[in-house]
Amino acid sequence: MPASVLPASSSAASGAFSGPAHASQLDVAADLLALLHDTATEPRVDPQLEALTLAVAADLPVLLWGEPGIGKTAALQQLAVTLDLPLTTVIASVHEPSDFSGLPVVGDDPATQGVPMAPPDWAVRLVRAGRGLLFLDELSTAPPAVQAALLRLVLERRVGALRLPAGVRIVAAANPRSSAADGWELSPPLANRFVHLQWVHDHEVVVRGLGGTWPRASLPRLDPDRLAESVTFARRVVCRLLAARPALVHQLPSNGARRGGPWPSPRSWEMALCLTAFATAAGTSRDVLSMLVRGTVGDGPGLELLAFLDRMDLPDPEVLLADPAAADLPERGDLRQAVLDGVVEAVRQRPEKSRWDAAWTLLVRALQDGAPDLVVVPATTLAALRRADWDVPASIEKLAGVVSLSRRADEAAARVAAVAGSSR
Repeated sequence: MPASVLPASSSAASGAFSGPAHASQLDVAADLLALLHDTATEPRVDPQLEALTLAVAADLPVLLWGEPGIGKTAALQQLAVTLDLPLTTVIASVHEPSDFSGLPVVGDDPATQGVPMAPPDWAVRLVRAGRGLLFLDELSTAPPAVQAALLRLVLERRVGALRLPAGVRIVAAANPRSSAADGWELSPPLANRFVHLQWVHDHEVVVRGLGGTWPRASLPRLDPDRLAESVTFARRVVCRLLAARPALVHQLPSNGARRGGPWPSPRSWEMALCLTAFATAAGTSRDVLSMLVRGTVGDGPGLELLAFLDRMDLPDPEVLLADPAAADLPERGDLRQAVLDGVVEAVRQRPEKSRWDAAWTLLVRALQDGAPDLVVVPATTLAALRRADWDVPASIEKLAGVVSLSRRADEAAARVAAVAGSSR
């Protein structure tokens, strides 16, 4: 009888599928898996990876938001290898609140000694190691009671009666509620304790990684000579912005979904200040700094901070008014607009004929080598500051056409809007 039609019992009896044969095939399968897992890394400019490593270096809790399967866990594993830190993964959604706040343990005399809160085993291992990367996964599927228990862990680094050592960094990951299994919105107190980073895939990185080479995470290189300067700069930027815009100090969003993301508070502004100092000392790109500050205080306040950073490098209006012929105006339209507005505001605060004339000279220069529409508002405002005994400078005639044209355009737009409104 051919072997192919032997009964199963006969095949087994013949030893064709004996134990050693199975073992050898599994060994071959293990070798194949080892080859598949044998990948290399390479340095590559990756803003989101750089933002993550900078926040981790600053010892701030980070929350990665991304769709399932986007590579959040793989990024954390690679980061742990780069930092030479043992990775401890805790799935927040499958734990009870007591796993983070501690389990009460009754001793011999609780009335005298009290009832200590025993920490979980993973916290004990981190304390014994003295260092590590704690990865809190599936944060958005943790129920509100577990999120409340996580508050002390994320902010104070305490689990039960234990305090995690300074060498432990905390990174969490979450899926948007729309793609999370029984997802919950993050509570505002917990959300306000994280640096929120949106994690997206780069198809070129994925293709090259599947080919065997993934990007390598690296710690930012902080310039030792710029540390004090970076702290001074970050404090000046944040404090000046909040002094000018006090409403930005604390803004709890009214929308429930936005409360679960970054929003401005004294705590998150402190994190933004810290990250600005680190980014300055490391010389990171504006894209990376934008991710970090918007991930702490939200898009609106974060963009205002970035715009304020640009304006801090702008020339002093008083210097421009002192020598308008030698003034060097920015090329970028928004920065040039800010400079011209600042010059007009300086004249308004201290109106003098010589300063008023100097401002007109600057506006004429801006008209000659820039977009005409940028001078319309400053010129209109400056004209309104004229005193009765001030002669109109000859240079103003070069701006008259631009202002007149702008007014006619505004009037035409108003007429069109009025006609459209009456036809409804």
